[in-house]
Amino acid sequence: MRNHLPQAPQGTQLAEGIHADEFTGADVPDVLSETFGYKLKRKLLGPPLVNEQMSEQRLSKPLALGVLSSDGISSAAYGTEEMLIELVPIVGVAAFTLILPVTLVILAGVALVVLSYREVVSVYTRAGGSYVVARENFGPRVAQVAAVALLIDYTVTVAVQVAAGSAAIVSAFPQLANTPVIGPYILIVISVIAVAIMCYGNLRGIREAGRAFALPTYLFSVSVGLTIIIGLIREVTVGLPHVTVQAGAYQLGHSTAGLFSFAMIYMLARSFANGGSSLTGIEAVSNAVSALRPPEGRNARQILVTQGSIVAFLIGGISWLSHVTHAIPYEAGYPTVLAQEANAVFGSSAHFMYFVVQAATALILFTGGNTSFSGFPFLASFVAGDSFLPRWLTKRGHRLALSNGIIVLTVVSLILLVATKAQVNGLVPFYAIGVFTGFSIAGFGMARYHKRVKETGWRRRLVINRTAAIYTAIVVVIFAVVKFTEGAWVIVIIFPTLVFLLIRLNREYRMEAEVLENIGDRRAAGIPARQPNYSRRVVLIFVDSVDLATFAAIRYARGLRPTSMRAVHFVIDSAQAETLREDWVRFGQDIPLEMIDTPDRRLLRAAVELVSHEAAQKSTNVTVVLPRRSYSPLLGRLLHDRTADKIAAVVSQVPNSAATIIPFDVPSRVQVLHARHAARAAADGDSAEEAGSVRTKEKSATTAPAAVRQDGNGAQPPAPPAGVTPIGALTAPGKAIVEGRVRSVEIRPVEQNCVFECTVADATGELTAMFYGRTHIPGVEPGARLRLQGKVSVREDGPVMINPAYQLVARESAD
Repeated sequence: MRNHLPQAPQGTQLAEGIHADEFTGADVPDVLSETFGYKLKRKLLGPPLVNEQMSEQRLSKPLALGVLSSDGISSAAYGTEEMLIELVPIVGVAAFTLILPVTLVILAGVALVVLSYREVVSVYTRAGGSYVVARENFGPRVAQVAAVALLIDYTVTVAVQVAAGSAAIVSAFPQLANTPVIGPYILIVISVIAVAIMCYGNLRGIREAGRAFALPTYLFSVSVGLTIIIGLIREVTVGLPHVTVQAGAYQLGHSTAGLFSFAMIYMLARSFANGGSSLTGIEAVSNAVSALRPPEGRNARQILVTQGSIVAFLIGGISWLSHVTHAIPYEAGYPTVLAQEANAVFGSSAHFMYFVVQAATALILFTGGNTSFSGFPFLASFVAGDSFLPRWLTKRGHRLALSNGIIVLTVVSLILLVATKAQVNGLVPFYAIGVFTGFSIAGFGMARYHKRVKETGWRRRLVINRTAAIYTAIVVVIFAVVKFTEGAWVIVIIFPTLVFLLIRLNREYRMEAEVLENIGDRRAAGIPARQPNYSRRVVLIFVDSVDLATFAAIRYARGLRPTSMRAVHFVIDSAQAETLREDWVRFGQDIPLEMIDTPDRRLLRAAVELVSHEAAQKSTNVTVVLPRRSYSPLLGRLLHDRTADKIAAVVSQVPNSAATIIPFDVPSRVQVLHARHAARAAADGDSAEEAGSVRTKEKSATTAPAAVRQDGNGAQPPAPPAGVTPIGALTAPGKAIVEGRVRSVEIRPVEQNCVFECTVADATGELTAMFYGRTHIPGVEPGARLRLQGKVSVREDGPVMINPAYQLVARESAD
């Protein structure tokens, strides 16, 4: 297929070294060839997956327990340590006694959350968890509170789990902290590498439903469970030693405040709030009920109970071992309390188990963090499908992964890790507010469901869900108060702001949909869509240079078969306007070229004024055709602006008008030119000097009329001087003398001749002067001041003088 380009005289020079017949269809490169970016993406991510490969894999109960419980079970690794961080600096050794009642309150919360979510998965067997519960029972707006809570939860989960996993690695290999340069930042380095690997793996489309993702859950549960059991046996038989406190541990406090004093209650509340992080992840099963084998609801309930039992056993056991061994948290985050307990339990006789526990801890924490890379994009896609988030979050990428959501999650989690120096204690204030808000909404939503439906046993279920909702709501309040100055204030501010933004975005989507669906509503009501009947169709081609891109736009404009068509150039630079007019005449274009003075250089405003003037005429439709030269994405953005897009955006807002951009791919044509020139040089052996002399001869052979210059002073149309008739007073035919500034000039073809047309304006109106048989009048240019004398004809579009006598008025006398 040939690439049909606008016609131009054969062999005519368009630019230095480029001719109008330079390109043929055979020269056009393969536009479907893969770009470098796509080749790189294919190399990194692998071949693309097709939609048919989105087969859903149902999970058995053992596999689902391993895959879906990694987040919840892994929270036990740092829950006890977070409680001790608040107790140890205040009450010292007494912290190892107070840890037990605080843990009991946490375990009560675990039981309540598990029981509450058993009701959720019994009723809502689709994915979505608390978001679906809130949407079904409170409406889509309240559901955005749950959406924001879950999105924050997923985001901070990545940071917390990865930071804790990094601490487990450094606990096993403390020499990493002495690594040159990166030693002080070792937690950040490991965390950033881990998140980058997770991002890359998920962009490749790895599946959490693989057995490899279930293995860390069982390995951690068994190894830590074995540590607890052996620790209890040793405590009963031979006793467990206290851990050795090294430099960097939190200093033991010596508070003597009474147990029921305000300071002690505040300290216990802070410890309880920190320990609440142990409950995070329990709800993960409710977010993936549809991935289970049928019967989904029953299987989900059994998995929740099993997961809750494991979590409760691990939290209780780790807290008890800390009570016995006096394992103390460190300010650097390592060695962890769990690592110290494992070292005390296994000692030197079975020290290899210490490394097994640390490896299992790191694996489950990283795996638990990775669950967010499927949960966050899926939830974001779900919410975007309801038009509360940008719809680009619903698009699947190269490997069928929700790539945009994965990238957003990666960026935000990395920011959190760097900002908090990958310290779990620094991340906890961001953590539990979102998690427990989701718990609370799910509980209140299910309570409302039971009260509305009143199924069998609804009163018992109502009590369970309402109690769990109140408990978790209290945790939210406690966290917001006691952790406010440590970073919770960020969530307190961001949370309602995000909810407002989601609702505002939804309103924007609904307004857009209402406009776009208006035609459909009319058809449904039996009202036929009104077809505009335009008797006059005007096409304006905005031109800034004469080249192949302009010819392509002209060819497209001709195909529209308009009533009237003309080219328009807004004069900003007089030298450019002169060159453009010369080229327009030289190429013999039969389309009128109108030059409009734009002394203030406001292109967008000038374009809107011109289009509005044309479209205001009765039964007139205006189409603006804009040639746009397409360049390489990166370099093109730096070297060229987007003027065509900007003009199209404002012109399209004018009633009865439209803008069409005609793209012209410059890089492909540059490649063609290089290939043609190389082949020509090889075949003819012409030197660069010979080619230059030929081009010089061709250029000198063409003649160009005088230049068009711009006034450039930005002044308004002048008031008519004495003895001159105001243009606005010309309402009847007759002779007159007028004076004003030239607003625009235009060259129009008339049969075998042409006419030079200019618009002259004063403070009262505009007049059109037409000079037949002329293509140029020296000095008559946009911005010049002109006095005309002749016979006036009055037309619908204003007064006209044909071949009048004219006189250029000097600027000094005009002023």
